[in-house]
Amino acid sequence: MNYKEALKYIETAGLLGSKPGLKRIRELCFLLGNPQEKVKYVHVAGTNGKGSVCAILCETLKAAGYKTGLYTSPHLRFFEERIKINGEAIPENRLVEIIEKIKNCADGMDDKPTEFEIATAAAFVYFCEENCDIAILETGLGGRLDATNVIGSPVLSVITGIALDHTAILGDTLEKIAREKGGIIKDGAPLVLAECRPDAANVLEDIARDKNAPVIKVNYKRKSNVSVSLKGTRFNFEPYGEIALSLIGLYQADNASTAITAAEALESGGVKIPKEAIRHALKNVRWQARFEILSENPLVIYDGAHNPQGAKALINTLGELNIGKAVFVSGVMKDKDYLLFAKALSPVAKKVFAVAPRSPRALAPEKLAGVFKSLGVNTAAYKTVSEGVVAAANFAKKENLPLIICGSLYMYGEVKHF
Repeated sequence: MNYKEALKYIETAGLLGSKPGLKRIRELCFLLGNPQEKVKYVHVAGTNGKGSVCAILCETLKAAGYKTGLYTSPHLRFFEERIKINGEAIPENRLVEIIEKIKNCADGMDDKPTEFEIATAAAFVYFCEENCDIAILETGLGGRLDATNVIGSPVLSVITGIALDHTAILGDTLEKIAREKGGIIKDGAPLVLAECRPDAANVLEDIARDKNAPVIKVNYKRKSNVSVSLKGTRFNFEPYGEIALSLIGLYQADNASTAITAAEALESGGVKIPKEAIRHALKNVRWQARFEILSENPLVIYDGAHNPQGAKALINTLGELNIGKAVFVSGVMKDKDYLLFAKALSPVAKKVFAVAPRSPRALAPEKLAGVFKSLGVNTAAYKTVSEGVVAAANFAKKENLPLIICGSLYMYGEVKHF
């Protein structure tokens, strides 16, 4: 098997779609020798912010001297981005070796593993074979039936917040979604819980109580004097004083608060993390496609906001930067709440260029454009991301306005290349 063949095998498994459940991943891991049992894990779930929290935690543990694995999804440009150690993506040759092992095991399974299950198993094998001290796992969808939940009790669970998302799969109320995401809470493993509505928080706390899992709530009163610029975010956080965060956004100060609380919880559990490691991580962390500046002149920003909560966070940050009106390129999945998403963006949108991300789940650009038009926003629809970006860039230059590209992360690779 070569690199192209390995990717083809993964891509073919992707045709199976998403099939929640742990039976296949358990069987696959058993055939591989249960590599997931040989590494310590921090398990992270949540509707928004989990990727940024994972990135900050990984940088923190790396700065503290630990060999740290990181598993996230989806990838933005290359599959290898999903599986990293100390910030470095898995090399192509190692990915090929591991995928070949997985294929040999999976070929004998009656119920074949999905793309996400193959990726998750590959991460487990890589982290095990490379003797990681600790690894951070980001759930793909939900938590209870997510393939990452095949692990036993992690050293720490983190839930970054609960909002209505993937309602067709996870449930149509906050309580149902909280119950699914709360599935990562395990016996005796502490839970760091970011702010969420009481109806969701109550569900999570009940699960934690049943599991004898201590709950550590993020105390946002420790955070003050938040300011945002195109260089990053600054805020005070007791007892650290002023914090310089490389990530841009009011919401990133909240994500950083969650990550700091998680690092402190790990420290309390015996994972030595100097305060200077936390400071270093916040200053140096990089996380693509989250209010990422692709160009300063003209100003072009990519943000992965793809649901109403993400859109509101994006708009709040634009306000903090004194950006009144902007030109938008946007494409979302049809299973998202795109009406409330559009309502959140509409007040600051001079014009929206609706596009279709490369995914069978993509919402037709004409439909998204129709929603914006119904809200009184000047809108145009384009069949491809590249066509939409060209038209939007030309319009933004003519109007001397910033260009904001937001929505599905599946657009990022094409936009970045462009």
